[in-house]
Amino acid sequence: MPDLEKQSHRQVCRATETQYTQHSNMGDQKMRRELIKGLNEHFSGMKELIQKSLEARKFAYCPYSKFRVGAALLTHDGTVFTGCNVENACFNLGICAERTAISKAVSEGYRDFKAIAIASDMGEHFVSPCGGCRQFMREFGANWGVYLSKPDGSYVEMTVEELLPASFGPEDLKMKKVNIRNEF
Repeated sequence: MPDLEKQSHRQVCRATETQYTQHSNMGDQKMRRELIKGLNEHFSGMKELIQKSLEARKFAYCPYSKFRVGAALLTHDGTVFTGCNVENACFNLGICAERTAISKAVSEGYRDFKAIAIASDMGEHFVSPCGGCRQFMREFGANWGVYLSKPDGSYVEMTVEELLPASFGPEDLKMKKVNIRNEF
């Protein structure tokens, strides 16, 4: 396994590292095997999702920026929706790949997301969503996975909350409101 994949695998495993160590210390071989199998399945699934985002990038319509982006959104039932960026001569009417994928899913009745993988042509850096896309993702929860990738398939795993800390979401609209008088 190349070093890059080992690093990515470690990032995928970070959430269960303590649990794995506890099972290792107890000597429970069956439990350790089940945990490793689950991590490997997760790792394989995320690589497939990233591959789908790389493929979606090919459909980008970006005659102005020449910056292709693809996204692949995984729902909790395993359905994947892809999207790409679509630019417009009136620049503010363009739509990003992340919002395209999410909008496709929502238009099909899906609201519960597990992860999104994002890919671009940037070779040196991991692609990162714009602020608008971060807020758009946040609308559907703070604790689902975001995989920022490079063209070689390497990636960094984050959550929506890590991308947009101290964010405003739908649950904030249910907070008690203070009655403020306007004095005009």
